[in-house]
Amino acid sequence: MDKDTVYPHLTECAAEAARTARGVTAEQLPAPSTCKEWEVRELVNHLVLYTSHGLEHRALREQLPEELTARDFTTDADWAYQYAAQLDRALAAWSEPAAWEGEVDLGSTTMPASEIASLIVKELAVHGWDLARSTGQEFKISDGTGEFVLAVVERHAEIYRQYDGFAAPQPVADDAPAFERALAASGRVVT
Repeated sequence: MDKDTVYPHLTECAAEAARTARGVTAEQLPAPSTCKEWEVRELVNHLVLYTSHGLEHRALREQLPEELTARDFTTDADWAYQYAAQLDRALAAWSEPAAWEGEVDLGSTTMPASEIASLIVKELAVHGWDLARSTGQEFKISDGTGEFVLAVVERHAEIYRQYDGFAAPQPVADDAPAFERALAASGRVVT
């Protein structure tokens, strides 16, 4: 995989995640989310931290500062607009050819840069869907991006299950759209 393969899916999912975030109201933040044991606020904080700040820091080969990992982004009334702006900065960092070269140090392991970007596409899509579902919205991506997300989920599902990142696969029709199959493979109930 390379920039030409992954970057279009990254930008598509980032735009949809930003749109979804703008649809979240302050009243919805303390509500339960589709992610077991997380309120919408916790889901938002996870999404903002890893898919925008984390995305930029990975491109720049920098560790996330501790003050970011402990921050409640939703305390800012305009958090959704700040998230969109941070996504733009992260996408700009990944638009540079150097971001796609070599490996990214994750602390306990390293991974090829293109695989890190692929995992962020998955995070944007899956947790973006979680946020949309939790707040009465829809999360829509193209069939091609759905196929891409499905491939990433299938490639990493067992590792995510070891760390409780994914639940057991859920039933879904064999002819369901690829994104629905990806969601079901990640343990999400899509019906």
